[in-house]
Amino acid sequence: MAGHSRDAGAMLETHLHSPVTRRRLRMGPAADHIDAFADWLHSHGYRTISIRHLLTALAGWTDWMAAAGFTVHDLLLGFEACKLEVNRAAHIRYRGGPSSKSLTAASIFLRFLQQRGELPDLKGPLSATERWPILMEFRSWMRSHRGLTESTLDVYEGVLVGLVDALGEDTATYSAENLRGFVLNRASPHGIERAKSIVVAVRSFIRFLGVTGRCAVGMEHAIPGFASWRLSSVPRFLAAEDVERAIGSCAGYLFELRDRAVLLFLARLGLRASEVANLRFTDIDWRRGELSISGKSRRRESLPLPQEVGDAVLQYIKEARPQLQICEVFTTVLAPFHALTRANVAHIVRAALLRAGIKAPSNGAHILRHSAATTMLAQGATLAGVGAVLRHRSPTTTAHYAKVNVRLLHEIAQPWPEVPSC
Repeated sequence: MAGHSRDAGAMLETHLHSPVTRRRLRMGPAADHIDAFADWLHSHGYRTISIRHLLTALAGWTDWMAAAGFTVHDLLLGFEACKLEVNRAAHIRYRGGPSSKSLTAASIFLRFLQQRGELPDLKGPLSATERWPILMEFRSWMRSHRGLTESTLDVYEGVLVGLVDALGEDTATYSAENLRGFVLNRASPHGIERAKSIVVAVRSFIRFLGVTGRCAVGMEHAIPGFASWRLSSVPRFLAAEDVERAIGSCAGYLFELRDRAVLLFLARLGLRASEVANLRFTDIDWRRGELSISGKSRRRESLPLPQEVGDAVLQYIKEARPQLQICEVFTTVLAPFHALTRANVAHIVRAALLRAGIKAPSNGAHILRHSAATTMLAQGATLAGVGAVLRHRSPTTTAHYAKVNVRLLHEIAQPWPEVPSC
């Protein structure tokens, strides 16, 4: 590349000490972008040793590209051709040339170029919404008219892909018979809760089709629900001492400050995993000691911020959080840095339970929400108070937790007709 700036060029020298490898990179098809790429890796939190390994692996790919006659204008074609070559050749340790590590480095390099607008996005298989645009329209309609979150819509989409694939794209031909047949077939391998969620997804989609004139109005009523006793199970939760052991397991752990703060939000306030992952700095009112949370219905509600939780968050922000210009409080701790996802939060809980040696009835983040409710009840909180903290829209949902507290059963138990209450 003609005219490298001295500061930009210094990045390659800083992170790659081998003059031979630097020369290989500067002579190959990636030369025009290699300094900016090294700078990009550094700014995205990759450690010096990781940058060195990636650049060295990238040189194996650019050497192969040059030898095969590919130029800076053929990067995508060269990447696919190199992938075929690597997959076809048997792996020989210490053999020169491109390897799977070279392909990994090349894919990161191509992603860097795409973010800069230098390359079009790599074309993978069509997504469900690209294959069936009606599913994209459904998602938009549900967001606008029902306020559903993306995670819920993802669950719906997993069901509806199977529906459209099985019944076809011509929704005018859908009948009550084939809709019921699909639901029964799809639900048959699953338990009652999953079966009920399949019914909800299909009913929502058929209702959308009816409202938009794509099928008969009211056809969703032809899909029967699965019978079950409402709230018949007992909440699955951890004893208070096990919750404390899980939180205490963060001590001395590599990601101690972040994971402890995440666990405290879940265990003390009963937040959902998605609510912790989506928590932003603007959601915390430090002066008033409050949180503003947008839950499943996207209603914003305020919760008190306990001193213990607030102290843990402040320590994490000051001592452990990467210096990223993003709105979310919690981020990954390894490059490339980004905000936590719901799955990341669930993994933090699973890892803590494993470290503490706790055999939990379930290993997801929701176990701590249930545990927060039962702990509050054990400490004397009312069902109404617990419902307010957990932001239940229906008192019936909170009453579920009375099953683990005999005293509170008297608050919801109804006497037999014509029999005095005990």
